[in-house]
Amino acid sequence: MPIINISLTGKPDASLSARIAGEITEITARQLRKDPTITAVAVSYFDPQHWFAGGKSLAEHGSNTFWLDIKVVDGTNTKLELEAYLKALFDAFDRLLGGVHEESYAFVHEVPAAAYGYGGKTQEFRFISGRLKAA
Repeated sequence: MPIINISLTGKPDASLSARIAGEITEITARQLRKDPTITAVAVSYFDPQHWFAGGKSLAEHGSNTFWLDIKVVDGTNTKLELEAYLKALFDAFDRLLGGVHEESYAFVHEVPAAAYGYGGKTQEFRFISGRLKAA
């Protein structure tokens, strides 16, 4: 049930947004074992003249960039899984955007299960309810 916010340089493009959402959802399912049916993705676009890396705009660099921010429940993934996820993300954006600037970022927030949820229920509640039903 992660929420994924993606910011990138370029003009808004619904087709590109759909490709990005699909590929990032698939990578998140494969690398982090997150259910794609409850993964949410929001894509925002920024003019490359207004995004800076190393003191120069991305327009000056002649490249694209992205910032991906995802929230997942703390302790549900290993360091190796997170490492593989970040690598897969960078590879995907490199393909999707046609070469990304090295100063592109992804941030995985690991948040407490009691502070995170959807549909009015925390992930901790879902976990405990699931364990009680299994018993």
